[in-house]
Amino acid sequence: MSRTWYKSLPFGQSRLGRLIFGLNIVGLLVLVIGALVLNELRQGLITAQKESLTAQALQMSEVIAQAATTGVPEPYLDQHYASQLLAQFIPAEQRARLFDEQGNPIVDSALVVDTVEVIELPPAHKAGEAAPKDDSAGHAAERKAAEKELRQEVMMALAGAEVATVRRNDRGVKVVSVSVPLRRVKQVLGVLTIERDDFESIVQAQRLAMLPFILVALGVTLFSSLLLNWLVSRPIQRLSAAADSVRAGQTRAISLPDLEERKDEIGTLARSLESMTDTLWRRMEEIDRFAADVSHEIKNPLTSIRSALETLELVKDDAAKARLLGVVNQDVRRLDRLITDISNASRLDAELSRDTPRPVDAGALLEDIVSLYGQGDRPGEVAVVLVRERAQATVSGREGPLGQVFRNVIDNARSFSPEGGEVRVTLTNGDAALPVLIRFEDDGPGIPEDNLETIFQRFYTSRPKGTSFGRNSGLGLSISRQIIEAHHGRIWAENRTDGEGAVVGARFFIALPTL
Repeated sequence: MSRTWYKSLPFGQSRLGRLIFGLNIVGLLVLVIGALVLNELRQGLITAQKESLTAQALQMSEVIAQAATTGVPEPYLDQHYASQLLAQFIPAEQRARLFDEQGNPIVDSALVVDTVEVIELPPAHKAGEAAPKDDSAGHAAERKAAEKELRQEVMMALAGAEVATVRRNDRGVKVVSVSVPLRRVKQVLGVLTIERDDFESIVQAQRLAMLPFILVALGVTLFSSLLLNWLVSRPIQRLSAAADSVRAGQTRAISLPDLEERKDEIGTLARSLESMTDTLWRRMEEIDRFAADVSHEIKNPLTSIRSALETLELVKDDAAKARLLGVVNQDVRRLDRLITDISNASRLDAELSRDTPRPVDAGALLEDIVSLYGQGDRPGEVAVVLVRERAQATVSGREGPLGQVFRNVIDNARSFSPEGGEVRVTLTNGDAALPVLIRFEDDGPGIPEDNLETIFQRFYTSRPKGTSFGRNSGLGLSISRQIIEAHHGRIWAENRTDGEGAVVGARFFIALPTL
């Protein structure tokens, strides 16, 4: 038979299923072995029978010593009356014997009761067959050994001791035997021995009584093993196969509706794996789109540079050459800004996962950042002003990324503000879920209503007239949203309007939770 025969069983293909079945079987075997051996029960039964027989023998010896002894001044045992007492008071399942003061047997209850011992004879052998082996010599040796043990027990009792032992009788059966001396005043007149041979049958009966429970336990163990295999091992195998299918690219995500509807840990695992694989696929799609966007955004300035350089060789006018070189310089700056922002965006996830959140005073951080910008002292400069309507604004986060978000939003507002304009940063109160609210307002042209959400997409750029082409990569607001969402916050944009509904600028909001 093949060594892998177990693989044909319902749980054979699953190592976890085999482990579940094996552990259940081991536990059942321990129960079965303990029930079959019954050592404690057997030993306890022997001890109880010794104590019971000792008490009975002492009581019976007292009765015989008082009622079946005669003679003054030297009493002696009335054997006939003692035999009647034994026949009257000794139960049928017990055997009692009396021995005289020299240890010789004088009365045996097995000989004075109306019972006949039946011994089954061996089957007769057919003519011509060899006669069965004669075991009479062996039986004789066993009887001689049993008589010797009984003799030793009787002699110990004649010495005045109460003896309780387990030995074999003349038929080779184990018995519990008790021998006590018969005393009249202080004289030992003989020995009373009582023995009982039914304790082995009691233990056997207990074993048979345990058999239905063992069979029920076996059935329950087998059923529970198969049930656990069906409920635990097989679903895990299906999840593993589904995961392999995703890895091989045959499916996009793990989808096992019957497992996802379960309310136990297997259902939680199935839902978690489906969510994880779906998230991974979305992340892969985002990476693919990001790579395509990066390729597109880099190709534009490169195409412009190549065209300018090819044209430069044909142009003879110095002014035209200067304009072409200006285009090249502008595209180079744009490429530099693109590469820097792309590098920052690609490292952002890793940096956020490595950096441990700490308490950050958002008000102090805003004050430090606003202080870096001019207050409109120079002609045409866009001023940045901070207004604090909230005194305490401590959030759990990372100071570096949060500072990057504040600078990105301020730079974006300044780039769309007119010369001599003002960007107003207000630290105020939010709602119960996100108590810290930061508002950024500018006086620019505003944002088209259709683009209030798309401005947070990668490489989205919509520049007002006069804005330098190379100053925006279209990644600043996308990076800002990614950072704020990593801090469990929210960022969004609105348009500012006057009393007549005309757009007079843009307004950005950042809402963050407190500690």
